[in-house]
Amino acid sequence: MKAKELRNQTVDELNVKEQELRKELFNLRFQSATGEIQNPRRIRQIKKDVARVLMVKTEMALPKRS
Repeated sequence: MKAKELRNQTVDELNVKEQELRKELFNLRFQSATGEIQNPRRIRQIKKDVARVLMVKTEMALPKRS
């Protein structure tokens, strides 16, 4: 997921995306703890995606500079 793609979404869509990513991250951490995880690198990728969503939400909240 690219930040450019996220900037085209609304705040509500970003909130939904963040919740989906956090649920997936929880499930991956649970799988990791039980030893059932298929792709351990996916945890790092999801964490970065959550950070991107939060960054875009923060950018939208800041006033525009001219």
